[in-house]
Amino acid sequence: MNPSPDPLDPLLDRWRHTEAETPSLAPEVWRRIGVEERKKGALASFWEDLDMWLSRPPFAALFVACCALLGLFLAEVRVNRHERQQSALLAKSYLQLIDPLLKEDVVAKTP
Repeated sequence: MNPSPDPLDPLLDRWRHTEAETPSLAPEVWRRIGVEERKKGALASFWEDLDMWLSRPPFAALFVACCALLGLFLAEVRVNRHERQQSALLAKSYLQLIDPLLKEDVVAKTP
């Protein structure tokens, strides 16, 4: 009783022969990988470096704290600008209340 031959046996035999025929295949593959890694450029290495730094908990916490402080600073600048505009508008309306004949486009000149 001979068992039926496995249909994968010829394919596996052919794969073994291919490996023996091209022994320089591995160095060629590593050479191509090296070329592709060099082609990535500085931008890819920047993102990898940033990922490396932010994967450390102290630096990640520092980054979050800096972002929060920057957000608070920008909000304060915006509120300050809005308050200055409101203050100027209030001063202008107060001058109009005191002197209704005062026109906005007339500038007082000293003699």
